[in-house]
Amino acid sequence: MSKFKTKFIDFFRLLFPSTGIELIVFLFFLVVYGYLGSYISIHHKIIFDARIPWDAYFSFDNKSIVMTGGSFERHPLSYYFFNWIRELALLFSGGKMDGNFRFALAWFSNIAVSLSVLQVFKYLKNIIQLPLFISLLLIAFFGSFSTTILLSFTPENFTYTLFLLTLFNHYSAIKLKKEEKIPALALAFSGITIGGLTVTNIVKVFIPVAFEKGLFKSWKKFGNAVFRGFFTCICFILLYLNRIDFKYENIFSKTNEQYEKFSNVNSTPIWDMILSYFFGGNILFSNFIVRDKHNMKGYDYKGIVMDVYSSWIPYIFIAVLLVLIFWSYYKNFRNKLVQVLMISFLFDIVIHCILRFGLHTSYIYGGHFAFVYALLLGWLFYSYKDSPKILSLLFAVFSIMFAYLVTNNYLRMTEFFWFLNTYY
Repeated sequence: MSKFKTKFIDFFRLLFPSTGIELIVFLFFLVVYGYLGSYISIHHKIIFDARIPWDAYFSFDNKSIVMTGGSFERHPLSYYFFNWIRELALLFSGGKMDGNFRFALAWFSNIAVSLSVLQVFKYLKNIIQLPLFISLLLIAFFGSFSTTILLSFTPENFTYTLFLLTLFNHYSAIKLKKEEKIPALALAFSGITIGGLTVTNIVKVFIPVAFEKGLFKSWKKFGNAVFRGFFTCICFILLYLNRIDFKYENIFSKTNEQYEKFSNVNSTPIWDMILSYFFGGNILFSNFIVRDKHNMKGYDYKGIVMDVYSSWIPYIFIAVLLVLIFWSYYKNFRNKLVQVLMISFLFDIVIHCILRFGLHTSYIYGGHFAFVYALLLGWLFYSYKDSPKILSLLFAVFSIMFAYLVTNNYLRMTEFFWFLNTYY
């Protein structure tokens, strides 16, 4: 009983603030994001409008996700999760899908994203052990991304995927740093929750296991890892099949249909979509376009989407950021924690940039990988902790980028509010 109690307490210390500075960080983002989401939910209908199933802003499927959890082939178990979210929001709103309902949905998203920022901060402070000032700058940088801003008030799979992935990366980093293995139940729970919200992300759960100490030097350890992976897969597959009444043939037909739908868009050069949408759009807002939409049932509405960048400055920003990211990877190549982050990131690059799935709207997938930028930048600062000149150069470059990020995203959000005031 004592062991269970200790693990329970450790889990809550991992999940929530456990020190004064962590509490300040969490409350700061909770208040900032909370004010933004509260204002939008009270004064505008865009977070949830029963008439609009998808694409009201930046290709998010708010109403569809809240009501159904999304398509089973991509989000196999999110149906159950969003049933709880919806019922809790309805409890708050007295059973009505009104402003109170939207307010509750926005605050659920706010809490999830604020906890995600907290997990990134804990990783920077406790795993990388950066000076507090640099850790605070990096989470301010991450907290200003277009992805974190939008997800802080958006009821979507990506919102909760961001939280689960940041939590799992922090947890697995603790285990790897202590040279401990990830327990079978923890691995299975992570696989079910993360893979349940977005099926492809289950692969990321197994990446840290491959870096456990002595895994490929001991048949016993290797066999144990295989068992944990097999156990996780079996649990996930059984729950997945139960969700679709064991009609497994639907998975292949629907998956192929979705791939054809989301991978054959050629209106923009691929290189520009990669830079503007995949690498850039989840960090730095680009230009906005207002388009006419309809819900297939006779209701017309306006939707706002991102365009490619129209100025050379954002391209320079993204290029410099990528140089810093791959510089960090080069400098920390032998660090297994960095390898876990980069392999996970490369997995998303393959899916969206090489296989081109959803590349034309890949700015909405930032919840799957945007946090990696902040963590790899943290490892870059760590690698030069004993080189004051290079550290000063990095700090100067980062400060300029941070200033541009905040300015750009603030101005773009004013354009977003013009859209809300005009149409919603």
